[in-house]
Amino acid sequence: MSHPSRPSPAGSARASGSAALFTEALGACGIEINGPNPWDPQIHDERTWNRILAQGTVGLGESYMDGWWDVEALDEFLARAIRGAVDHRLPTAREIFLAIKARLINMQTERRSVRVGEVHYDVGDDLYARMLDPRMLYSCAYWKDAHTLEDAQTAKIDLVCRKLGLKPGMKVLDIGCGWGGAAAYAAEHYGVDVVGVTISRNQAETARQRCAGLAVEIRFGDYRNVAGRFDRIYSIGMFEHVGARNHRPYMAKVRELLAPDGLSLLHTIGNRVTLRANDPWIEKYIFPNSLIPSRAQIALAAERLFVIEDWHDFGTDYERTLAAWSENLRGAWPELAPRYDERFRRMWHFYLMVSIASFRARRSQLWQVVLSPEGVAGEYRPVR
Repeated sequence: MSHPSRPSPAGSARASGSAALFTEALGACGIEINGPNPWDPQIHDERTWNRILAQGTVGLGESYMDGWWDVEALDEFLARAIRGAVDHRLPTAREIFLAIKARLINMQTERRSVRVGEVHYDVGDDLYARMLDPRMLYSCAYWKDAHTLEDAQTAKIDLVCRKLGLKPGMKVLDIGCGWGGAAAYAAEHYGVDVVGVTISRNQAETARQRCAGLAVEIRFGDYRNVAGRFDRIYSIGMFEHVGARNHRPYMAKVRELLAPDGLSLLHTIGNRVTLRANDPWIEKYIFPNSLIPSRAQIALAAERLFVIEDWHDFGTDYERTLAAWSENLRGAWPELAPRYDERFRRMWHFYLMVSIASFRARRSQLWQVVLSPEGVAGEYRPVR
């Protein structure tokens, strides 16, 4: 790959000041710029430092996408930087703007919520089909007794079904049903009737094909427009798109739809701390109008609406899941390259590696939360 030409001497002088700042910050994390370790970044363009200083994580991600720097072990470089909170030391105007915007504007209204479907989930089934398992389950797998991605994803869906105590004839709602893999499994293996809803037209079409012949109805639309009564409700990897201003309304809607003796399961990535705005690079390129919830936000949203019966954290399994996706994508890239350019490949690789890094550094968690409207009679026995 060719790299942009070097800046002028004046630009180099400015860059050297920024480089010194990052040399110190990264050095405290055990990272050496142009060093010998696989997690040491190799800089091809000295403008990188000014770009990151001015634009924060957007500058970091975009400069990588543009080939201004490389690193052999991108996941470990990012994990070390996250552990050292390097990204929190240099807030940019964009980050401050996004935080203020999130406080003033509901970025996850029905009109805005479809954007993540258009930007991320409608990218193309060819990409996801090669990256994911055969059921195309795009969320953390459960590796407790599994050795392959397919087995781990099957174990995750079966875990959800067992935690909900699914029985034949039950009516189940799948909020954010994706490509229909979970709904198809629940209908086929537990004999339940499933309604799946998604804001991605592409996912809805594929899910209908996948679930053909099963007791599954797939709807394109917003969960806020669903009506009826369901014995069980689950969402897997959808709550991250709800947004802080809608956590409580989401819980209220689930309570409205759920039978009095029903159960709901929330499968979501979680943040160690409460945030009001998404990471700017993730917001721009991957998940617009999204936000990872904290434990406090979930508990507050559920207060007086649900009894929290069980809270299961297996976030370390997400690092292994993401690594499997990355390996699948690497092997399939020769087939995908004619459609997706090199900048897209680097963008997607950065996304997967920063996700791995966040779980490795334990900034991100993965939670399955079981909720009941009034508490299970007797007791709820946790399933693992």
